Formats: sequence, structure tokens, C-alpha cells
Amino acid sequence: MSTGELPPTSGAGGAASAPLHEPASIHGDDGGAAGADHSGEGVWRRAWRTLRRNPVAIAGFVIVAAFVIVAVLAPLIAPYGPHELPGRTDVRPTYIPGPSAEYWLGVDRYGGDVFSKLIWGARASLLVGVVSTLFGLTGGMLIGLLAGWFGRWVDFAAMRLVDLMLSVPSLLLAVSIAAVAGQSQMAVIVAIGVVQVPIFARLLRGSMLAQRGQDYVLAASALGLTRRSVTMSHVLPNSVGPVIVQATLTLATAVIEAAALSFLGLGGGEPSTAEWGRMLTAAQQELAVAPRLAILPGLCIAITALGFTLVGESLREALDPRNRTRR
Repeated sequence: MSTGELPPTSGAGGAASAPLHEPASIHGDDGGAAGADHSGEGVWRRAWRTLRRNPVAIAGFVIVAAFVIVAVLAPLIAPYGPHELPGRTDVRPTYIPGPSAEYWLGVDRYGGDVFSKLIWGARASLLVGVVSTLFGLTGGMLIGLLAGWFGRWVDFAAMRLVDLMLSVPSLLLAVSIAAVAGQSQMAVIVAIGVVQVPIFARLLRGSMLAQRGQDYVLAASALGLTRRSVTMSHVLPNSVGPVIVQATLTLATAVIEAAALSFLGLGGGEPSTAEWGRMLTAAQQELAVAPRLAILPGLCIAITALGFTLVGESLREALDPRNRTRR
């Protein structure tokens, strides 16, 4: 039986009385699937229990937790501030000091402590990734909700807008928006957020259309509930699961795209700015002298994106009904 689906009935009286026994599965935190689970265990609770036994999910959570802790506690962890250049007097045209007791990972061409800049770069990446994803999630859910709620010409117009946005490569669209909006961190956030809008819009719209055909929705309508009540109280809560999973996966993409835009010089700030993408840009000319200046921020970007990807994929598998039936 599908999510929140009512048991079949043989008469009109049965169809009218069955929804009265469904509130726990329709309004509950389990997204309506508890009615199909004889143990009474909610979908999200069961997913969390599955994730705790999944070593891939655990590895992803550890990476993400470490990234968040470093970003939040950057002022306490970093030996120097994001704009400080303590080693500028030690840098020579053909020499960049390497790791030492004072500078654990050495300094860069501008004299900045690489270890400190990597830590402050984590904070910048977390800010851009989370805010841009929330921006895209909000805009996408709004468009998807309108398309799934009203249907007809509203759905047609919304989906044609989504198709138009998806027809342009995401990175090219982000670069264009960031270039027009100006070279700043806010421009990067807006650019990445706009690129994510059609992804969330199409996903929520498709999920809502699938839920609208379920028996519990037809039963709620038969009881006299308005379209608004059915959509907001029943259809939408049961449709957000895939969107939440996609938001987790999109965080990984947002971190990579933020670094790419900063690498292209669209993130604003000085060349010595403590941001992973800017650090890669500044390291291009120093590959022969100090390759670590490019390797270290590149590893940070890759590991962080990997962590979010592992969490998102594990969450998707844990919420997949086909996987739940095999457990």
C-alpha cells in the first residue's frame, strides 16, 4: 500500500468512514506512511535508525559535522584572522616558506597563514552553501507548490519557465547572474540559489502530482475539505521528503559552484581573501614552487562535497519505499 493510502472499501459508507481513522498517518511526522507500517514506526524514525547502521552515512555525517564545527568555531581555532598576513616579510619572489612550528601548513604568496585561511574558508563556504540552498529551496518550493496546487495554465507556465532555466548549463547561468549582479559574496549566493530553483520546483511539482492521485486525497476531498486544506495539510507534507533529500545533495553542488565562481574572480574580495576558490586562483602561479597551495584547498572542497553527497545518498536510500520493503 502506498504512502497514506486508505484500505479499499466496498461501499460509499466505507469510503466516508475510512478517512476518520487516517489522521495519524496523514498529519503525523511520518509523512503518511505509518498507516502502511504494522509496527507503527514512522518513516523518518525508521530512516534515522537505518542511517545509524549505515557506515557510509556515518562517514558522511562525520565529515559534515567536522566541517560545520570548524566553520562555526573558526575565530577560536584559527591562529590568525582572515585578513592577517603574518608571514609577508618572509616571502621572496622565488621562495615561499613551507610548514613550520609557527605556520603549520606554511604561508601563501601574500604571507597569509594557510592553515588559518583554510579554516576561515570553511566558514565562507558554509555561509554561501547554506544560504544559497535555502534561497533555491524557497523559490523552487513556491513555484512547485503553485504548479501542483492550481495545475492547468499555472502549471504549464511554471514548467515552461523551469524548462527555460534548465536549458542553460547551470554553471554558465550562475556565471552570467554573478557577473551581472556584481563581484560580491551576495552575488554568488543569488547566482547559485537561482540555478537551484528549477530543480526543487520540478521535484516538488512531480511529487505533489503523484500524491494527488492517492486514495487518501480523494477521501479527504469527498469529506468536503477545500483544495487549500487538502493541499497544505495532506499533499504537501507527504511530498517534501524527496525535496529534503535533494537539498542535502544540493549543498555539495553549492560548495563546488561557490568555489568555481570565486576561482573565476566573481566572489569579490582581494586576491588574499580567505576563501577556498580564491586560494586556488592565487595558487595557479605557484604550482612549481609550492603545489600545496593548490592541493590543500582543493582537498577541502572535495572532502566537504563528498560528505554532503554521502549524507544525501544515504538519506535517499533510507527513505526509498523499495528499500524499506526489503528490510
